[in-house]
Amino acid sequence: MEGTQVTAVVFDVGRVLVQWDLRCLFAKLIGDPEELEWFVTHVVTEEWHHQHDEGRALADMVPERIAEFPDYAEHLHAYATRFNETIPGNVPGTHDLARRLHARGVPVFGLTNFGHEFWAMFRPTQPVFDLFTDIVVSGTEKLAKPDPAIYALAETRFALPPQQLFFIDDKPENIAAAAARGWQGHVFTDAMRLETDLARRGLL
Repeated sequence: MEGTQVTAVVFDVGRVLVQWDLRCLFAKLIGDPEELEWFVTHVVTEEWHHQHDEGRALADMVPERIAEFPDYAEHLHAYATRFNETIPGNVPGTHDLARRLHARGVPVFGLTNFGHEFWAMFRPTQPVFDLFTDIVVSGTEKLAKPDPAIYALAETRFALPPQQLFFIDDKPENIAAAAARGWQGHVFTDAMRLETDLARRGLL
């Protein structure tokens, strides 16, 4: 029965539709590779950044971090204002898959862990999202994957039962949380493997 009931596709954004690496911004500000690695593992870390995904405001996060790491005040201000520079480009192939799904009449949705303020900066740079029926953004909702509540919210927003949703995410724990609610899922590694899975399910 797997795949036979799927009627809509739900894309994660970071590392599925677009590349994301904090180093892409901070390598412009930190010339020493060892210092750069220390910075992204101690100061602006993915774990700390996730607080914004969960709904914390930059106005709270950034001054708090500057107080902790005053020598990096300039870098932390850059984090708040130049976030789009952490996104070096699109993930090869996935935008084309989204366009092909839309052209076939398959509803396409988004479910992303993304800060509310950063989403406002980033969304206008990506016309592919004009094809999406709706996008649930964690920072706006103050709920983040893999919290079951964000999947429940998505089901309501998308107006579809979980069994009809096919979710694509790069993190296995996010797919597992969706599967626990009855969604079908794909742990993303590359567009070719995803295309095969979509075709197998009759979506392409």
